[in-house]
Parts: sequence; C-alpha cells; structure tokens
Amino acid sequence: MTVVKPLTWSGVVGLPRSDVFAWHERPGAVARLTPPWLPVRVVREAISLADGEAVLGFPLGLRWVARHSGYVPPAQFVDELVSAPLRWGLRWRHTHEFHDEGSWTRVTDRVETTVPPVLLRAMFAYRHRQLGMDLAAQATARNSGDRPMVVAMTGSRGLVGSALAPFLTTAGHRVVRLVRGRPDGPDERRWDPEAPADDLLRGVDAVVHLAGASIAGRFTQAHRAAVRGSRIGPTRALAELAGRTTDGPRAFVNASAIGYYGPDRGDEVLDETSTRGDGFLADLVADWEQATEGAALAGLRVVNVRTGLVQSPRGGTLRVFRPLFAAGLGGRLGDGRAWQSWIGIDDLVDVYHRALYDGALTGPVNAVAPAAVRNAEYTATLAGVLRRPAILPVPSLGPRLLLGGAGASELAEASQRVYPAALLAAGHRFRHPALEPVLRHLLGRDRNRVG
Repeated sequence: MTVVKPLTWSGVVGLPRSDVFAWHERPGAVARLTPPWLPVRVVREAISLADGEAVLGFPLGLRWVARHSGYVPPAQFVDELVSAPLRWGLRWRHTHEFHDEGSWTRVTDRVETTVPPVLLRAMFAYRHRQLGMDLAAQATARNSGDRPMVVAMTGSRGLVGSALAPFLTTAGHRVVRLVRGRPDGPDERRWDPEAPADDLLRGVDAVVHLAGASIAGRFTQAHRAAVRGSRIGPTRALAELAGRTTDGPRAFVNASAIGYYGPDRGDEVLDETSTRGDGFLADLVADWEQATEGAALAGLRVVNVRTGLVQSPRGGTLRVFRPLFAAGLGGRLGDGRAWQSWIGIDDLVDVYHRALYDGALTGPVNAVAPAAVRNAEYTATLAGVLRRPAILPVPSLGPRLLLGGAGASELAEASQRVYPAALLAAGHRFRHPALEPVLRHLLGRDRNRVG
C-alpha cells in the first residue's frame, strides 16, 4: 500500500511549552483527546511516553496498540501503530512536536499514514480545540486556588465520570475510583454502597459522587424503586462516612438533577432559589440532596450539581438523537415549545472541577448553559449541524408508548427553563454558552479547523 505524503496539523495554545508537554505525560491525556463521536475507547494508557504502549479498543474486538519512542522532552514524542492485524494494512507514525512561540506553545502533529486525510481532519481539529480549552480551564482554576487533590469518585465509568476523571488527572489531581468489584491497583478502592468500609475515604481531600441507576425508562414501581434505591441510601451512607472520617474529605460534591423543579413550569426562569416542583423526579431529587446532610452537618462543604440535558455523543439524549437526525428522521417533539436546559459534557466537567476547588461554591448549583432553548430550536440546530432536514415531528404518542404516561411527562416532554445563577454570580465562564458551537465541536462538524 502506498504511503501518502506526511500530513501536518498545527495550532498555538496559550501556555509555556513545559506545561503543555507535562499535560501530555499525565494520565488521562489520551482519553481527553479522543473525539467522542468515534467508536473508540481507551483500554490502557502508556506509563511512559519514552517507551510505553497505549491501547485503544475498536469495534469487533480490534485493538490499536501505539508504541511510544522519540522522547525528547519538552520537544517531541512519537507513537507508532504496532498491533496486528491493523498494522498489516495500515501505516501510522505520529510525531508530536512542541515549539516555543513567545511565551506560548505551537503544537504540531505530523502523521505518516495510509489513512486518507479527509478522514483525519475533523479528528485533529477536535484534538487541538480540546487541548486548548482544557489547558485554559485548568490554568484558570490554578489562578483561582486549585491545588493537587486526592479525589474519591463513584460512577467513574459513566458518562460524566469517564470525562471528569481524565480531566482531573491531566490537571494534576489523583483520582481514586470507588468500585463495587475487585479493586485494580492503588487508585481503586472497593465500595459497598450500603455499608462503606470505615477506611474508604482516608487520605481523600474530596468526594465526587456520581453513581446511580439510569433514570431513563418506564416509570414502573420497580423502576422507581431501583432509581431511588441506588441514590438515597448510598448517598446517605457515603456522606455520613465522609463526615466522620477524621483524615478524610473537606468537600462532598454530589450529582443531582434539574428534575427538582418539576416537569413543567411554563416560561418561568428557574434558578437555585426557585421552589421545588411536583412529581416523582422532584421528590427523588429533594430526598437525594437531603441525603448529603450528614456531610454538611459535619462541616464539609457540600455541592449538589443539578444537571440539565448533557450533550455528548457518548450518552444521553444526543446519543439517541444523532443517528436519527443523521438519517434525516429527526424532528421536533409535539409543538416544539418545551424548554430544554442543556449543557455540554466539557462544561459540566468544568462545573464539577470548580465545585472541588472553589470554597465559596456551596449548596445547589444549576449545571446548565446560560441560554435554554425550545425543543424546536434544539432540533433545528442539530439538524443544521448534521446538514439534514428536520421535518418529521414526533407525536406525543411515541414517547408515551416507550416510557409510559408518567415517564414521558417527566422525561421526554419535560419543559424546564433553568438558569445557572450561582455559577454566573461566581464569575464562571462557559466554554460553549451557545448550542450550535458545542454540537459542532462534539460531533466533529466545526467550521474552523486547524491545518
């Protein structure tokens, strides 16, 4: 197979070269740079950029093993595909170069490969944008007092945790994953949700509690019991343990949801001071947040992150909508007037990060973008990003057949115009305050590509 001319992508990030190179050496860098729309997962990261190997998992059990070499810190390192059967028909040698550009850094990727350039441009454009945004967010945090911490995390393999954990480790924090099964190495500890061990949180500076059964589904008695059972008791037990661990955490950051405000509040703008709504989810969230009281009474700073509709092709609504809209089968739900309060996955990561280091942030925090959109605008925007029509409205009967009446009312048909008052009062800056740019970034459809 003929090897094409080496391909080059280059961009500038606003930090010194030593900082940018060090970021690439920390655990989590590969995960943070892997585009979320690709069917790829990080199986193992390299221990060293000098001679280690990183392993990526592809569909059908294929493994991409990249061996590192050419290590000249802080100037360059190389990774090369070495795994069969991929290397039999595919060449890949990727040189990562770092050059001073004043007090900033030019990052250049040079790739010798047989992969057509058209298949790579979106990936490298994403990598450069993501690197720049992550480094900027982490620099802002350091300037605001962020220091290396040991963070215990439940739900680290879920949608939010799989993005947050590598972000924290590339920022210099240590993440201790609390797992239900057998621990694998020093950065995992076994967690019994009903009766956590007394020493579980020793030596930990903060807890991020993300675990819980998926809320999506028909609101049967069994489903409601599973959703409540996976949240209330385990949260209470973990919060009380955090409160009584003498050499344990000082902050307890708990996942929560904007379901607190009820399924439909019309055009009312809802901030953290708004009253609780009605329905199963409102009751669930109220009890879920109340379950953190043990940590608060012990003097820990508690933050309940009330999350909106998370935008990521790896999960949530976007994972469901993307293939439908890509096939031209998407459209508004009903009359399209329902409010959708959304947040990009990386902005949500920044909110959790801020909840860890910002000592002034406490209580409920609405994790949503500043501008909620109506369903009609959301669907039109997604269709435009994917360059497909959105002309097939979804009748209300569809969600009700899938979710039942109560489930459809509180999930698919929910209308909540939520505003992130606490974050904006704290001076928080969103990476993507508008919907179209975040969809373009996450789906590889950004107009401004590096090259």
